[in-house]
Amino acid sequence: MQAPERPSSARLVLPHAGDPDSQRRTPEWKWQLAHAVRSARELGEHLELSDAERAGAERAEREGFPLAITPYYLSLVDGRDPSCPIRRQVVPHVAERETTRGDLVDPLGEVAHEVAPDLVQRYPDRALVLATDRCAVYCRFCTRSRMVGGGSGTRSLEHLSAAFEWLAGHPEVRDVIVSGGDPLTLATDRLVAVIERLRQVESIETIRLATRVPVVLPHRITPELLSALAPFHPLWVMTHFNHPKELTPLARAGLERLANAGFPVMNQSVLLRGVNDDAAVLAELFRGLTRCRARPYYLLQADPAKGTGHLRTPIGAGIAIMEQLWGRLSGIALPKLVVDTPGGFGKVPIGPDYVIERRPGVTRFRTPRGVEVEYFDPAAE
Repeated sequence: MQAPERPSSARLVLPHAGDPDSQRRTPEWKWQLAHAVRSARELGEHLELSDAERAGAERAEREGFPLAITPYYLSLVDGRDPSCPIRRQVVPHVAERETTRGDLVDPLGEVAHEVAPDLVQRYPDRALVLATDRCAVYCRFCTRSRMVGGGSGTRSLEHLSAAFEWLAGHPEVRDVIVSGGDPLTLATDRLVAVIERLRQVESIETIRLATRVPVVLPHRITPELLSALAPFHPLWVMTHFNHPKELTPLARAGLERLANAGFPVMNQSVLLRGVNDDAAVLAELFRGLTRCRARPYYLLQADPAKGTGHLRTPIGAGIAIMEQLWGRLSGIALPKLVVDTPGGFGKVPIGPDYVIERRPGVTRFRTPRGVEVEYFDPAAE
């Protein structure tokens, strides 16, 4: 892709950065994928890279977790500021080669919980299908960096046949998450084939599509895609906005189209150092999502994936942020703060402790307003 002339402002201007009224002029989503920035050289044509970023990008080309950023998402990056919250999410950094205490190659224990090829079961009633290892953008905090971008690409129906057979033999699984990689990077007919095959398993009640496409490639949320998927409702979309800058007009329009087509949209933000570890930033994000009918669902403590220590926050940081937000944001705009425990043993909620004292029949609380009140249990019968 030929590098655009660098603008005088610090923010990059690439085509179609987010004008929902110019749908006819918006590049096709396949064009965006084909023209993603994938090398240190290309990245340097668009950004004034720091030494640490250049070294990180060169390393990403040679080994490990690759680099890919769609032109659209790159247009949201401040070209001159390494602390830009969008930039920190997707531009490799030399710190990725460092391992810190607690880092794991497979932080969620998915390999240990794999019950069939590319089928993971960590909860009794849920399972995760890994339909591809490709994403539109490779986020530097990815919990599956061990496999994402690995080269295998789309999983064929034949490859997934053992997963479908396992699900048919385990009717206790009622909820299936289709993830990867990002399933919405699949061709529509490939994605429909996977969903259709899952719908043939009578015990599966809900299917969730885990995708960052509404954030990094909103062009993909087309009428054609929504019409193709609509016959398989209930389909939930689990997306992944981390910062208010990501709620561009184009992204908001994509969320509106999903909601209008009957797809409940839930957002899972990851708490990231220098990106969104600030109560005011998250309040703006959560209010913006709610206006687009996307429910803030989880605020996730970042998983301890190998090489992500420079992006993770202490547990106490998230608790302090939630204390600032609780009682000040509407309940529909307030996610649960959770830790997905290392090793794949499930999510646990964390947060401020408002219980001051417990004694028989009485619990004393500190409210978000700072008032202490007592709650009395009913008398035993």
